[in-house]
Amino acid sequence: MSRRRTGLIMACAAVAIVAAKPAEDTGATGGGAAPGSEPTDKTAGHAPAVSGGPVADIPPRYLALYRKYASVCGPLHWSLLAGVGKVETNHGRTDLPGVHSGANYAGAAGPMQFLPATFDGVRQAHPDIGPDQYNPATAVHAAAHYLCDSGLADGDIYDAIFTYNRADWYVAKVRAQAADYRAAA
Repeated sequence: MSRRRTGLIMACAAVAIVAAKPAEDTGATGGGAAPGSEPTDKTAGHAPAVSGGPVADIPPRYLALYRKYASVCGPLHWSLLAGVGKVETNHGRTDLPGVHSGANYAGAAGPMQFLPATFDGVRQAHPDIGPDQYNPATAVHAAAHYLCDSGLADGDIYDAIFTYNRADWYVAKVRAQAADYRAAA
């Protein structure tokens, strides 16, 4: 295991401790809802980008970003990034605290719901990532690197998603959503 990957995993483990309040929204560890709790979908009246099929639910800008940053590491498929984006913030469309500004109850922010310390750690390891975690391009780029650094580059999809949010239900939900996107594409 590389020193960089070990440091990122240690940082994620340290910030996971802050998730003490039951989740109503997303974002408690690297991204995601509090471990052991399932978020509610509070998307406020946003229509899908295009009608028909699971992939049509992804706004075109986000779909382009997921596809672009899937190239970060070989095992990463755009559908996995899209699965995380859907579960975290419905591709940036939810109006919950921390998605467009500020932070949620656990301190997570941006469309891919990173804690600032986790986001900063990913940026330190990958200086090509921009500084604004509310910018969808920056957030998706950081999420791609974070997943790859958390085990995906070594082929461990479960651990990569589990590191993003330490809950078995979260891993299952992201994997199911990614499978739906991949099958429909």
